[in-house]
Formats: sequence, structure tokens, C-alpha cells
Amino acid sequence: MADNKTILIAEDSSVILNLTKKILELQNYKILTAKNGSEVIKQVENNKIDAILMDLNIPIKNGMECSKEIRAHKDEQISNIPIIAVTGNANNYTMEDFKEVGINEYLPKPLDFDMLVQTVKKHTGEL
Repeated sequence: MADNKTILIAEDSSVILNLTKKILELQNYKILTAKNGSEVIKQVENNKIDAILMDLNIPIKNGMECSKEIRAHKDEQISNIPIIAVTGNANNYTMEDFKEVGINEYLPKPLDFDMLVQTVKKHTGEL
């Protein structure tokens, strides 16, 4: 059950962040947030996270850089966290680019909330 699963939402848009947070809280996920790349790294090092929704265009370190850093982490619990990229410009990237930095899957913006919930459930082992 989602009751004990924690999702990190890395998103610099308050509107998208709050909508996504509400949708996932309705599914009983615990939500942590990060508005930039350094906050993402701090959150993964200080909390047990079950999946990350990673906006690729966050400031300081973008989502691609954060994903690479997470995959290279020496702690296996951190380096194996599922990463779901969220982006409005997926056309700038190929699935190869995503795979190269260790992104498990991507969701296009505007977010389809049914797809969001289904994708999160899949990567947290609930489907």
C-alpha cells in the first residue's frame, strides 16, 4: 500500500508541484519536495525515498545532472531509487539520453494525472 511510500517531487513550478502533491497525497503517498537540484540531492541523502518525480528543468542542477549524480551515489539504496522524468520538452531528449543518466521512465507535461498515479505505482511496486 502507498501508506508507507515516500515520493520526492523535484519541481520549480509551485502550481505543478502543488497539483502533483495533492494527487499523490490522495493516493496516500508521503510527499517530499525539492525546488532545485541541490535540494534533490539533500532530500535523497536524508530520507528514504521510494521514487522521484524529476522535472528536467529545475535550477542549480537540472534533472539530468541530478539523475546522473543519484545513479553514481555510493549508497545503493540511493543509487537504485526509481527516477521518473517529467518534462514539457521531451523532444529535446531521446529515450537513450534518459537511459544514459539512469532515468527509468518519463512523463510529458501537461501531466496526465491517471498516468502519473499508474507510473508511480508501477515504480513503487504497487502494480
